[in-house]
Amino acid sequence: MRAYQAIIILMILTFFTACGGKKFKKNPVDLIVKDLPTDQVFSIVLNDMDVEGSFFETYKHQYKIIEETAEGKPEESVLGWYEVDKNYFNQHVNDMGMEVASRGEDGKMHKGANPPGYNNYVGNSKYGSWQGSGGSSFWAFYGQYAFMSSMFRMSMFPAYRSHYNDYRGNYYGTGRAYYGPTTGGRSYYGTNSAYTSSTRPNSSWSKNNSSFKRSVTSRTSPSTSRYGGTTSKARGSGFGK
Repeated sequence: MRAYQAIIILMILTFFTACGGKKFKKNPVDLIVKDLPTDQVFSIVLNDMDVEGSFFETYKHQYKIIEETAEGKPEESVLGWYEVDKNYFNQHVNDMGMEVASRGEDGKMHKGANPPGYNNYVGNSKYGSWQGSGGSSFWAFYGQYAFMSSMFRMSMFPAYRSHYNDYRGNYYGTGRAYYGPTTGGRSYYGTNSAYTSSTRPNSSWSKNNSSFKRSVTSRTSPSTSRYGGTTSKARGSGFGK
């Protein structure tokens, strides 16, 4: 009798788990965008992610937002954790460290994973220029905007013109993710890239990288403030595209 009851309980738990997996959760990026002024330049970066639990998993995202509250004066803020839908989590499992939404000076919204800074900052002659020649040239900010290089980790991982041209020519505006070239089995940008592991060594994802997380990444590998809890903020004095 006890075995029969255990089976019934297991079936009930399985049913509610299945139903819970289909529960709709609002896209947190859309919620963040909704709270921003409609004329404000910004970028939203997937700063960290995590999976909690074993039988009942909870999927979480943490975002970083870079916004111009005044023209030419960006503020970089790390937001609180958001619980996200499993499907949405899997959709972005390779996008840690990447920009997932932005609005430019022209007021246009862009969604889709791309290297941070590629939509609004790299390539904007107001703030910097290409150094070197050909595809090996890299983006350099002018002296007064040099802090932007640190903001986007470009001192360690330069934004090469060949990468930028590939993105703008083949990915920009399509919604397809751009991870840069692949070397030694690792893409230049994204969750498992050297860029992200070097810039986010203490992330929850890297510290709690369970076999479950590794299997999810493998299956999906690429071919309280108004935002939900700001935990840190740094102000600069310029922007670039």
